[in-house]
Amino acid sequence: MDILCNRLIPPGACNLLNSSTIYANNEVSLAEVDIYGFDYDYTLALYSNTLNTMIYNTARTFLTEHFKYPEAIHKYDYIPNFAARGLHYDIQKGLLMKIDAFHYIQPGTVYRGLSPVPDDEVLQLYGGTHHVPLQQDSGFYGKGPKVKQFMDIFSLPEMTLLAVANDFFISNDIEYDPVHLYKDVSDAVSMVHIKGCMYKWIMEDMEKLILRGEETYAVLHQLVSQGKKLFLITNSPFNFVDKGMKFMVGKNWRDFFDVVIVQADKPHFFTDCVKPFRRLDENGDLLWEKINSLEKGHIYKQGNLFEFLRLTGWRGSRVLYFGDHLYSDLADLMLRHGWRTAAIVPELEQETKVVSTEQYALTLTWLQALTGLLERLQMHRDTESKQVLQEWLKEREELRLMTKNLFNPQFGSIFRTCHNPTYFSRRLCRFSDIYMASLSCLLNYDLSYTFYPRRTPLQHEAPLWMDQLCTGCMKTPFLEEMSHIR
Repeated sequence: MDILCNRLIPPGACNLLNSSTIYANNEVSLAEVDIYGFDYDYTLALYSNTLNTMIYNTARTFLTEHFKYPEAIHKYDYIPNFAARGLHYDIQKGLLMKIDAFHYIQPGTVYRGLSPVPDDEVLQLYGGTHHVPLQQDSGFYGKGPKVKQFMDIFSLPEMTLLAVANDFFISNDIEYDPVHLYKDVSDAVSMVHIKGCMYKWIMEDMEKLILRGEETYAVLHQLVSQGKKLFLITNSPFNFVDKGMKFMVGKNWRDFFDVVIVQADKPHFFTDCVKPFRRLDENGDLLWEKINSLEKGHIYKQGNLFEFLRLTGWRGSRVLYFGDHLYSDLADLMLRHGWRTAAIVPELEQETKVVSTEQYALTLTWLQALTGLLERLQMHRDTESKQVLQEWLKEREELRLMTKNLFNPQFGSIFRTCHNPTYFSRRLCRFSDIYMASLSCLLNYDLSYTFYPRRTPLQHEAPLWMDQLCTGCMKTPFLEEMSHIR
């Protein structure tokens, strides 16, 4: 099998992916972009994974001290690689799961606490199907009445704490209400942010918790030096952003930006038509005067996008906004206002490493070949053929499991289920024109560069393009020139 698969894989195919590449869902010409906008957390500022452990530990303490949960929950430490972004949580059933683009639960990815739920039990729980109806699924911003989708990078500690708390009650045979548990854990995690714990940690130890700040400086400098206008819209408070930006960019960081807006209350900032802008003084205190213009060098709070558009005139595809949260940062801007959008997806760095391995290429190539054999030969009904087909089906499931485990043993890739895109991936394609692992990827491209999405064949089309004919072959710009990048 390995020899056959090696013959099917083009030479060098495993080296074609580069985590510093920018990927296009839609054609975007940077030559047409005059204005660049940014979120702050996990966009301009990337954080160490240590922060997730700190959020988890503090929320766990709030759960026991404020909400009076059993102290024994403290025996559960944070599990760094347990959860993955984009998962759904059934609030009433207390189940964490991965759902694909068609609202189907991926078999083998449903967890009650820290234990997987057998597929036959999942079928019983959902009325004989793996399908989650639209009315139960998460709403436009990922918050449905019965199912919540975790789209925020900060949500990894919350998912882990939910799993741990469920596991504690189940393991100790203690009756509990999953709905109350969900709300209490959610509130405990929110308290970490509301009480300013996270801001305090980062400001006290930026060397440890803020990553690759010099790359943020390089991106901003490149854009401004070529005459681009920049703005910042973040939900974080001014003193936190100010200290972080001084650490990454320098004390004159505000000189890079034409407009700075803090505590914007996204996503409501994009839909509210009423809330006015307030200006802050140098100490971060509110000033009283009416805002008739947004001036460079000043700091503004709250406001709304409609007033922002009126005061700046920055509209349509001239604007490219970068953010990490598909709902809170990007969805409204693309769907309602026609801005170009760029998603920051840090997970790409690890996922592209996996996809670039020979093990992944071999497994996926054989999986695709085996699926093709099953499709073509399924009509053979003699006893011997039926036995072979059953063996192939069994091997196909084993290969699917192997592929999933290469990414995350519990939930697999954040971009794919067995063969379909995930619900996260579907939203990524819908709400972002381009996506990348970090803002620094922009440094690899000229500001007149045009991003072209790969023409992937539809199911009724023939794969006529060479980069589509072979599994693992991915189109990457400046392939040879980019080989030296990280």
